[in-house]
Amino acid sequence: MSVPGCKAELLFAIQNEFDRLSIEIALIPATNVFDKSLDGHVKDSKMNVHNLISYLVGWNELVLKWHAKKGVGESVDFPDTGFNWNQLGLLAEKFYKDYEGIPLADLVVRLCSAKNRIVELVEDEDDLRLYGQAWYKQYTMGKMIQLNTSSPYSNAAKRLRRWRKSHQL
Repeated sequence: MSVPGCKAELLFAIQNEFDRLSIEIALIPATNVFDKSLDGHVKDSKMNVHNLISYLVGWNELVLKWHAKKGVGESVDFPDTGFNWNQLGLLAEKFYKDYEGIPLADLVVRLCSAKNRIVELVEDEDDLRLYGQAWYKQYTMGKMIQLNTSSPYSNAAKRLRRWRKSHQL
């Protein structure tokens, strides 16, 4: 899929990639949710399906946090307070811990809810605000949303598909 360059393309990408991800999640047997055999977000580490969904929830909720803070004129610590862009593996591990006690079904509901709130956020913006000006450094708001929604949804769906095939699930 090409990189979105306008509101309509961004909304399509978010929904399309989320739908593909949802299909892959639905195909994971409950008995394999905590099988720590997916490549992790830290070099040479392993994670499980629950960790992967936690990662997606974490990033989606960060997008919402960024927008909420910017909306009231507060400064935003990108990517998150206490983390630099060169510490994304550590941030991923934080997400795993943040959501570890939540059952997978509830975590998927939380992911869907966060995605829906991001869609509402995008729907409330116009192309100029989404793609016509820098929002964070050189990145537009639309690009920052895409980098933390449709792109990771696509990546996660591909990881899950490969993982299921390699485990004959």
